[in-house]
Amino acid sequence: MAHKDDWTHAFPLLRQLPHDLFVQLRDTSLIVELPEGSRIFGPGQAPESFLLLLDGTIRVQQTSESGREIVLYRVQAGESCALTTACLMGYEEYQAEGIAETRIRAVAIPRTMFDTLIASSREFRQFVFTAFSRRVTNLFRIIEEVAFQRIDVRLAQKLLELAGPKQHIAATHQDLANELGSAREVISRQLNEFARRGWLRVTRGAVEITDGPALSQLAQHG
Repeated sequence: MAHKDDWTHAFPLLRQLPHDLFVQLRDTSLIVELPEGSRIFGPGQAPESFLLLLDGTIRVQQTSESGREIVLYRVQAGESCALTTACLMGYEEYQAEGIAETRIRAVAIPRTMFDTLIASSREFRQFVFTAFSRRVTNLFRIIEEVAFQRIDVRLAQKLLELAGPKQHIAATHQDLANELGSAREVISRQLNEFARRGWLRVTRGAVEITDGPALSQLAQHG
């Protein structure tokens, strides 16, 4: 860990803070670097810092008592973690875990500095709550999808999202089930049905999309 004074360019809104608060923020914050696969936080832990991600991706997921996992959201570079915000504001412990999907570099703002900024800076409150409200809105969308949307449509949407232009997804059936909050057996049956239709090929630990337009049609129109 080391003090840095050049990270604020990644978060332009923070540069609008009053000068004294900006200097305090810059001087008390630390740059942290963690390797891929690191467990950043987990259930039962209380956050000590407010994290702003500079590089990499963090996957935030929850595991039920039966062992089923669901990916709640991902934190990308330039974003903060909504769950950390909620726990800091409510003095609560985490109920989910955050995993570094890649090597990450982040800014850690100490809790005392976070509390000071929330109490004294309208600009910081706007920065934090705008990001928080956006994430909460997305979480409601996930709840709606899990509760009401057909699994074949959700799977088609997720495959297209994960594949991008490469039309290739490095993921197991269990990985995809975790993404969608479903059971592996359900996802396996649906992948096999897509393969039967000629829309994709399934190999060990990977999926290759062979008919993107067909998947897109299902994803968009059901």
